[in-house]
Amino acid sequence: MARTVKNKELVNTRLATNYGGWMYCDTCNENIGYLCYSTYDRLELNYQCHCGSHGSALLDFEDSKPGKNSTEELILVKNRLCCPKDNEPLITLLDKKIDHYEMKITCKACGNQYIKVK
Repeated sequence: MARTVKNKELVNTRLATNYGGWMYCDTCNENIGYLCYSTYDRLELNYQCHCGSHGSALLDFEDSKPGKNSTEELILVKNRLCCPKDNEPLITLLDKKIDHYEMKITCKACGNQYIKVK
């Protein structure tokens, strides 16, 4: 079932579809990652691409709930950052394309908000 986007603020960033899929840097057009459509509830991402461009993304939905801060770390399964509660993939960020990033992502299933900094 499609969700209704409440906030969608993209700076120097574009998505392959409305609220998920492949993520691209608008400056160099390089693929920087993949945002899973159905498993996240809110995303706040600030990054610097290898091309030097700074980008950001803020996405949430009409039915999003405030995330509960978690002290647990996201787990890496293959190249995907996943929720440690159910191993569901949330996002893939390509380290070879991004110099550094700060991210807060909320899992739709468990409601936990995870923070990751590289």
